[in-house]
Amino acid sequence: MIPNMYKIAGELTSTVFHVSARSLACQALSIFGDHSDVMATRQTGFGLLCSNSVQEAMDFALIAQAATLESRVPFVHFFDGFRTSHEIQKIEVLSVEDMKAMLPDELVFAHRRRGLTPDRPMLRGTAQNPDVYFQGRETVNTFYLQTPGIVQKVMDKFAKLVGRTYKLFDYVGHPEAERVVVMMGSGAEAMHETVAYLAGKGEKVGLVKIRLYRPFSREAFVAALPRTVTSIACLDRTKEPGAIGEPIYEDVRTAIGETMECDKTRFSRWPRVIGGRYGLGSKEFDEQMCKAVLDNLASAQPKNHFTVGINDDVTATSLTVDPSFRIDYGEAAAHCAMFYGLGSDGTVGANKNSIKIIGDLTDNYAQGYFVYDSKKAGSMTTSHLRFGPALIRSTYLIRTADFVACHNFSFLEKYDMLCHAKPGGVFLLNSLYDAFTVWDKIPAEVQQQIIAKKLKFYVINAVNIAEELGLGARINTIMQTAFFKISGVIDTAVAIDAIKQAIHKSYGSKGEKVVKMNIDAVERALEGIQEVSVPGRVTSTLHMQPPVPPHAPEFVQTVTGPMIAFKGDDLPVSAFPVDGTYPTATTQYEKRNIAVKIPIWDPEACIQCGMCSVYCPHASIRIKAYPPSHLENAPKGFKSTDAKGGGNLGGLKFTVQVAPEDCTGCGACVEMCPGKNKQEPDRKAINMEWQAPRREEEVAHYNYFLSIPDP
Repeated sequence: MIPNMYKIAGELTSTVFHVSARSLACQALSIFGDHSDVMATRQTGFGLLCSNSVQEAMDFALIAQAATLESRVPFVHFFDGFRTSHEIQKIEVLSVEDMKAMLPDELVFAHRRRGLTPDRPMLRGTAQNPDVYFQGRETVNTFYLQTPGIVQKVMDKFAKLVGRTYKLFDYVGHPEAERVVVMMGSGAEAMHETVAYLAGKGEKVGLVKIRLYRPFSREAFVAALPRTVTSIACLDRTKEPGAIGEPIYEDVRTAIGETMECDKTRFSRWPRVIGGRYGLGSKEFDEQMCKAVLDNLASAQPKNHFTVGINDDVTATSLTVDPSFRIDYGEAAAHCAMFYGLGSDGTVGANKNSIKIIGDLTDNYAQGYFVYDSKKAGSMTTSHLRFGPALIRSTYLIRTADFVACHNFSFLEKYDMLCHAKPGGVFLLNSLYDAFTVWDKIPAEVQQQIIAKKLKFYVINAVNIAEELGLGARINTIMQTAFFKISGVIDTAVAIDAIKQAIHKSYGSKGEKVVKMNIDAVERALEGIQEVSVPGRVTSTLHMQPPVPPHAPEFVQTVTGPMIAFKGDDLPVSAFPVDGTYPTATTQYEKRNIAVKIPIWDPEACIQCGMCSVYCPHASIRIKAYPPSHLENAPKGFKSTDAKGGGNLGGLKFTVQVAPEDCTGCGACVEMCPGKNKQEPDRKAINMEWQAPRREEEVAHYNYFLSIPDP
């Protein structure tokens, strides 16, 4: 869009692009958020207006529209991709009347009159020679000089209408702050809560939130700074290799320099200005990192051009973060809940409904945020829910939760999810095993944490309930019901009624049968919850599995493995290839083990068409024809049959083998299988069976199968 943006701005066409800002493809593609794409447009002539929260995203959408109509400068209204665009927050919704009041008809009509039409012929978009192009380029100066004043006027009008006040640069913190951070986007909300907490304890710290970044008003920025400021940290959510510094840093240094040249009395002393980078590619930015930035400003020689949130062991740019720092909210602390689900099992959708129910039925503020793996369906999703009496500015993931739910039993052996559980909290597990048998089926490390943290432990067999009701893998309604029943965040009867209303709203278009299945799931869930009597000692002989096997290559062990285990944040800069070149054929080392049911081959019914292998989306079903001699050392139970087809297949054996830890349980192979079992018409040559009791045996079979030479 950048060439078009130059043209739109050059022709002073009132426009607003609403942009969820995101990373650009550099050493790798990233679909996640930072300010790289927006910062690549700051020279186009578009105004840049940044909203930091879900509420502000709605407010600034209207403010931007009103401002562009009056100023004729086009705007990009942007907010952080994923962190803001995908967050659910309880907000005050603008009314149509508010919108009408902010958008005068005469400005709309004036905009329309500027449109090209045969009824009013005009020429636009000419080609100009060196004698006049320069002059023409300077004609827009007055429009840009007037725009900051227009935007502030629009903000003031908005404040009178709805009661929420915004400035071009909003200051929060100690009135006599000496250390001030300048930034914009969702990270400013995390910095806001940190600065407010520290200022409340007497520390002279502050924050300037940039609202209008382009055109940048030096006067408004300087006016927002306290006169007592002695050091300023500029935080950019982008990287510009080769530049003296990132965009905000360069603008702030210029603004301070020009101000001190004109008025040396504006500040008590010439402020030191440093810059740093944070949050690229949606990297976390939490209160501990905010504190690290402020602590760096307090040092005798603050580190400039720093990074925060990573371990840069190559060029030593990173700040040291204190992991023990916590903001004490006291009685205003939010209740926090985390849910670990499987992509496409409905967990995210159910939690979106849950946070809306809590927000609608209580006076609490509510926030929902959802972490998706790039693999999407069939990979882990984590839902982070907060709700409480105070406005929630925590634009980062939950680290300590009152309630932790695991919706897939196999996650227990791979992911340390209970490290996030608060002492005395609640743990809910979707389990094939009941309360009397589950204890010895979970890893010893999980048992140890349940005992040490004195967690209340509940199980529910959501998979079995969903199977019996015909819901397949969709366990969302069952687990959502269990959450409200166990947590007691609102009256259970009220919550159940709200869930049923949500079911009618969500599934009404799919027919009464689907609605009834989900309503039945609610009732079955209430009956199926069991509390586990936790023993006082660890008894399990099972242990958590490493993310990759010991025989994996070194790079997979040291880099890919931690990434698979969701510990990529701990990897230092030196671990990564400088140009983004990664080794291939590494998927074989990641055993996700997510399938509840896997396909089991019936040699008697098989017609050896190979369709199951062709249609498997994950290459987890494979076929081979091979000499009978390869069966001599086969493990017990390894299946084979005579190869069909004659010719080169004569005298060979044939096997269809599933990789049980790679299969996702999608069932595509069964759908496509044309082979019929003549004795049991409902069964085919390949059928879905429970994975857990077959896993160990099928792993041995698959490993042996791989040792047979390919034909």
